Amino acid sequence: MPLSPYISFAGNCADAIAFYQQTLGAELAYKITFGEMPKEAQNSEDGCASATPFPDDAIAHSNVRIAGSDIMMSDGLMSEQANYSGFTLVIDTQNTEEGKRWFDSLAQGGKIEMAWQETFWAHGFGKVVDQFGVPWMINVLKQH
Repeated sequence: MPLSPYISFAGNCADAIAFYQQTLGAELAYKITFGEMPKEAQNSEDGCASATPFPDDAIAHSNVRIAGSDIMMSDGLMSEQANYSGFTLVIDTQNTEEGKRWFDSLAQGGKIEMAWQETFWAHGFGKVVDQFGVPWMINVLKQH
């Protein structure tokens, strides 16, 4: 059974989806906004009731596929500042050029934590926090 991360954004999930589609070739598998949800589900205890009112265009749930893995996302932190700590999303590839392109793309508007470089375990490796505050590692493993 696969394990999929779920990332809650602070009102900019649609922007994150578009960014990941452009920079990582993410495929949008599913998306529903709060405005598209049935009203009875939004207000019921057994549906998706929330004490926080969300704008109709906020993302209630989405699923994107990045490098063969599913990542779920929503605008679940509308009233808070997003703070992502204690985890890092890792993308592995066998193609050094692709890895470097992903790294450079994610670094646009973000912060590089470890510059792209060859390591003892990888032809290319780098750590970056993207413009949304999500931490990433890009890894091009050496074959043993």
